[in-house]
Amino acid sequence: MKKIKLTQYSHGAGCGCKISPKLLDTILQTSREKMPFPQLLVGNETKDDAAAYDLGNGTSVLSTTDFFMPIVDDAFTFGRIAATNAISDIYAMGGKPLMAIAIFGWPIDKLDSTTASEVIDGGRSVCEEAGIPLAGGHSIDSPEPIFGLAVTGIADNKNIKRNDTAQEDCEIFLTKALGIGILTTAQKQGKIEDGDIDVAIDAMCTINKIGREISQLQSVTAITDVTGFGLLGHLSEICEGSNISAEIEFNKVPTLKNVKKYREMGCVPGGTNRNFESYGHKISPMSKEQKEILCDAQTSGGLLCIVKKQELDKFLEITSKNGLELESIGRTKASGKHLIEVI
Repeated sequence: MKKIKLTQYSHGAGCGCKISPKLLDTILQTSREKMPFPQLLVGNETKDDAAAYDLGNGTSVLSTTDFFMPIVDDAFTFGRIAATNAISDIYAMGGKPLMAIAIFGWPIDKLDSTTASEVIDGGRSVCEEAGIPLAGGHSIDSPEPIFGLAVTGIADNKNIKRNDTAQEDCEIFLTKALGIGILTTAQKQGKIEDGDIDVAIDAMCTINKIGREISQLQSVTAITDVTGFGLLGHLSEICEGSNISAEIEFNKVPTLKNVKKYREMGCVPGGTNRNFESYGHKISPMSKEQKEILCDAQTSGGLLCIVKKQELDKFLEITSKNGLELESIGRTKASGKHLIEVI
């Protein structure tokens, strides 16, 4: 029986399918008068990972959705990655996920129902790992395979981490290495060597549960997860929302194994240039290598954390306890000539 390769049935891959930040801003513009919703603590104005609706008892319900086309060939693994990516938005807000419902599109004339079931089972396995039910969903006959989740969560209002609350003079940390877009592009182009994609799969299937724990620290002033807009895109959202600038030390930014090799082979996703075209004018001049790493679209990427310099010990204690030995990749500073300076 011929092994089905799901990536052959999609024009894009994972979060690389996202509409560029520049185009998305245009799409979201409206002339309609904005209705007031006092209980909506977090909407889309700050480009946060999830919406937060105040329940009036010191907690908020969190709501988010994320879905995309296959980024790997194996159906079960695709389901795992898509579910991990969606649930991450709740953890990035400092919340606890409660339940999820599936978003599923399938080309029923091209791919069989057994493969479809494997995708759903992959998503279900991650929901079980997060301790939540996959409680339902909606499916359509689609030209390309699509899978993701809408996730509901809850958070203490005092622990919600927003994109517009970062402060100057803080250290910047990233909990997963970059390069997922490059490695998955190498796979799609048929250039990946045996075993080299495994590090990317392991990273994409790692749930960002640590977000809920570190959100309880007042020293952590902002958290977001790094996905389709790349490190610089998501850091730009934090800087713009918080009216600050940032400095990134490129040599301290972690990358997955063999990313350099495949980047030099030309395995750079199209989303990288779309990302740079959207926000590159806000960044200091960069080399080609810096651009292709720092603008690389991540799928189910790590958490980008802004932490006060004076109170790093507790943050690093928690991350170390969770198996993460992190090093600061930069710092925030007063708003300057460039939104982000890469050094």
